[in-house]
Amino acid sequence: MNKLELMKTANEIRKGIVEAVHSAKSGHPGGSLSAADIFTYLYFEEMNVDPKDPKKEDRDRFVLSKGHTAPGLYSTLAHRGFFPVEDLKTLRHVGSYLQGHPDMKHIPGVDMSSGSLGQGISAAVGMALSAKLSKADYRVYTLLGDGEIQEGQVWEASMLAASRKLDNLVVIVDNNNLQIDGTIEEVNSPYPIDKKFEAFNFHVINIDGNDFDQIDAAFKEAKTVKGQPTAIIAKTIKGKGVSFMEDQVSWHGAAPNDEQFAVAMEDLKKAGEALCQM
Repeated sequence: MNKLELMKTANEIRKGIVEAVHSAKSGHPGGSLSAADIFTYLYFEEMNVDPKDPKKEDRDRFVLSKGHTAPGLYSTLAHRGFFPVEDLKTLRHVGSYLQGHPDMKHIPGVDMSSGSLGQGISAAVGMALSAKLSKADYRVYTLLGDGEIQEGQVWEASMLAASRKLDNLVVIVDNNNLQIDGTIEEVNSPYPIDKKFEAFNFHVINIDGNDFDQIDAAFKEAKTVKGQPTAIIAKTIKGKGVSFMEDQVSWHGAAPNDEQFAVAMEDLKKAGEALCQM
């Protein structure tokens, strides 16, 4: 995909996020929207995956360590063809396979059940180590929240990843600076994030995580790195794409009402129309 196609796709994925959370009357739109560009790049450009064969052995793996942003992953998987887009409206409904956190047993394309913060990166490290031991050439990607990296388990996993020289692992931190209780500095500051990963012997790349040129350059750079895992620290805007949600901590885990839903969808419709003029 070219940059414009990626931008259009990310906008459609954002619509799916808003529709799903509105339909559920609960969920986590803020961090799903901030990471939508990362999700889009991974599934439409970077990763070797096949919606027709979700379990193929040589596929690249993705673990959503910040599992509460499942609406972002679900919308991406749906638009990539893993399951029908219309199923997004069943999010968190009784009987739906699309529950509040990713479930590898019931959702095509989900490689790891996640939701307990801090644990996803450990699973990703295990997958990357398994690839090395079995001499497989698939790559493993995991997306963490910047609040999530306050969990100690994240750093245990990082230490192992570096000590085993897992250059097939890419850790992405969605640094939108907001978690459920406020800014990450107010709660328990993990800054400087890049220096911490460098101290754990990662190759570190700092980017604007809502800019496809920088996203593209970062993932291409990661593929050239040998003997170290890579950490991409992606500075993003929480609620990106929806005017009243942007950089507002209150939208970490809240659903829009009908009036707010209409405004959000109009914002995204206008963004899509603007992209079509480019």
